[in-house]
Amino acid sequence: MIWLKRARKALSNLPLVGLVVPKAQRPLGAPSFNSNMYWETRYAHGGNSGAGSYGNLAEFKAEVLNAFVKENKIHSVIEFGCGDGNQLSLAKYHSYVGLDVSKTAITLCKERFKHDQTKSFFFYDPEFFVDRAFGLGAELSLSLDVIYHLREDKIFESHLRHLFSAAQRFVIIYSTNYNHDALEGALHVKHREFSAWVQQNLPGWTMLRRVPNRFRCSSMAEFFIYGKHESGFPQAWAPNRTLS
Repeated sequence: MIWLKRARKALSNLPLVGLVVPKAQRPLGAPSFNSNMYWETRYAHGGNSGAGSYGNLAEFKAEVLNAFVKENKIHSVIEFGCGDGNQLSLAKYHSYVGLDVSKTAITLCKERFKHDQTKSFFFYDPEFFVDRAFGLGAELSLSLDVIYHLREDKIFESHLRHLFSAAQRFVIIYSTNYNHDALEGALHVKHREFSAWVQQNLPGWTMLRRVPNRFRCSSMAEFFIYGKHESGFPQAWAPNRTLS
């Protein structure tokens, strides 16, 4: 089959992506892929968080995030998907908690920021993450370059529920926002229109701003900033406003 040959070719070009989900546990015709195992294997074999966390893209993201934190007097930040910590090295946060599905990534961050008392890191397994008392809550909750790497529907939904549940005031998502299965050549990518899911399932939140990517030739991801209804919105902000 042509599809199978293409999938195998793409699989061979990625770092140890042959991470099998038992056939009985995956939908008919779906590729055997486990996003948690993919990232652990990638980091464990010397890989990093990807181009989005380095160079111009990393600097652009840090500029937007640091300005937002300063403007809104954010004192606590939690991030679902801290990766290898390179993006975090450009951040200016008072207090930070980083979660990741890769134990190796957590180890890298633990070592990199071992002298920084403002940062904490925890291994995150979305299937075994229950925080009903909001012990890991923060004013701002972040998901940067994560959503389009979540191929499994269950993991995608858990990520969003945990992300918004942890936020006391704001959620910032940096991602693509359209539906497209990028299987060919990129088994670890699946673009999703996450904003539609948020609107349907999390009515207590409103999208305040969308910030287009300054480097669209390098990435189609953009910033989507959400505000919690009960916390009130910044007076100068108009919901659903797009910034250039």
